Amino acid sequence: MTPAAQDQKLKGKETISEQNNNHEVSVKYRVTVVGSGNWGSVASKLIASNTLKLTSFHDEVRMWVYEEILATGEKLTDVINQTNENVKYLPGIKLGKNVIADPDLEHSVKDANMLVFVTPHQFMEGICKRLVGKIKGDVKALSLIKGMEVKMEGPCMISTLISEQLGVNCCVLMGANIANEIAVEKFSEATVGYREDKEIAQKWVQLFSTPYFLVSAVQDVEGVELCGTLKNVVAIAAGLVDGLEMGNNTKAAVMRIGLREMKAFSKLMFSSVKDSTFFESCGVADLITTCLGGRNRKVAEAFARSGGKRSFDELEAEMLQGQKLQGVSTAREVYELLSQRGWQELFPLFTSVHEICIGRLSPSAIVEYSEHTPNFSLVEGSAQLI
Repeated sequence: MTPAAQDQKLKGKETISEQNNNHEVSVKYRVTVVGSGNWGSVASKLIASNTLKLTSFHDEVRMWVYEEILATGEKLTDVINQTNENVKYLPGIKLGKNVIADPDLEHSVKDANMLVFVTPHQFMEGICKRLVGKIKGDVKALSLIKGMEVKMEGPCMISTLISEQLGVNCCVLMGANIANEIAVEKFSEATVGYREDKEIAQKWVQLFSTPYFLVSAVQDVEGVELCGTLKNVVAIAAGLVDGLEMGNNTKAAVMRIGLREMKAFSKLMFSSVKDSTFFESCGVADLITTCLGGRNRKVAEAFARSGGKRSFDELEAEMLQGQKLQGVSTAREVYELLSQRGWQELFPLFTSVHEICIGRLSPSAIVEYSEHTPNFSLVEGSAQLI
């Protein structure tokens, strides 16, 4: 179905509803998912199953697809709309007949008042610039993106980038969510992080929740987002341990040290981060599942097995069929912040991961550093490393 035909279909649907006897006008929500990779496709599937059931949402879910030409010569968007399946990034899974793939970014968002962003984080600044002035004034946003931008004053989280560039409220959703398992409806949990408006957070919870995908909300955007971001760095470390066949004891130690560094880094960067967030799905649960499975662990294992002779870029291209690693770029961004502040020795795991990724250290260096016992306090504003 062409975008023009889809628009005609949308115009035939009611956009407002009359409620109660006082004829209160209620605007229905239109959802667009910006991104169509593995996780973006699964998110579209989850959302589409709920928009069919919830009267406050329009049935159709738009999914922006970065257009690709498949080996068959067909356009990816055409195949998705014909087969109801993302044959490249989520083969074998039906997305829901109410999911409409759209290759035009501006067109895909023009009628939406709920935007779900799920693309590699390095593309988000460019996407936001393209959307300035192209979205409705009442839009609410949700980021499923793991990553951050580095600025001299500290990390700029993707939710902040979206909020500042587009002038919208942006919550985040993170959790122990390996997309392929959710796609086949295996039970999973996730955490929505919000700043002040709990009502908006509950709307996102409602949009994503299913019997097999349990979502809760916490008032801690930065904590939730940093958990989802930093765990990919620890997953690289776990993959190195696997590739070197160091065993489960070593892997558990790396995960524990990684969690401690995640918490310390997060609280140094943002004093508002809550300790309790690290015990939500976005925290320790996401760390565990990403270190046991997931693409960062998988590619890091292959890197270690090659003795560091094959680059992460080469392995990513070979193993992920167009999907992007986040752990390597996040490790670089974290390292830049640590270097700016002279904190490398305080975060030996994060530092080692980056130096291994760029070839400065061998993969075995992941366990060759001398761990610093956290018997000190470092105060940066009101943040404390403990």
